[in-house]
Amino acid sequence: MDVKGVQAAISFDGEWITIVKKAIGQPDRPTRISVRSISSTTLKPATRLFHGYIQFGVPGSDQAAERKGIVLGGRPPHDDPNSLSIPHRSNDAAAKIVAAIEEARVRLSP
Repeated sequence: MDVKGVQAAISFDGEWITIVKKAIGQPDRPTRISVRSISSTTLKPATRLFHGYIQFGVPGSDQAAERKGIVLGGRPPHDDPNSLSIPHRSNDAAAKIVAAIEEARVRLSP
């Protein structure tokens, strides 16, 4: 299961979430997160004017705050390894991947 984001992508294999961020002139920056280590999931759907985001809370790591402004549109910064900005066309896929991750969190919880 994959979702294309803004200069990034997220994939989920049932147990691991992989977020790959891309920056111009830089190597890809992958982050792998186990579903078992996620404490919260936030999905803010994109609008036609502003990107939305998916963000994961991980114990021991502070969640990046939304940055306000006309350009950023209220989403975490690109350098936050536990979040992914999404365009409007990815809203449905983002909702599906978040639902699958939440289901796996319940299924795999002790």
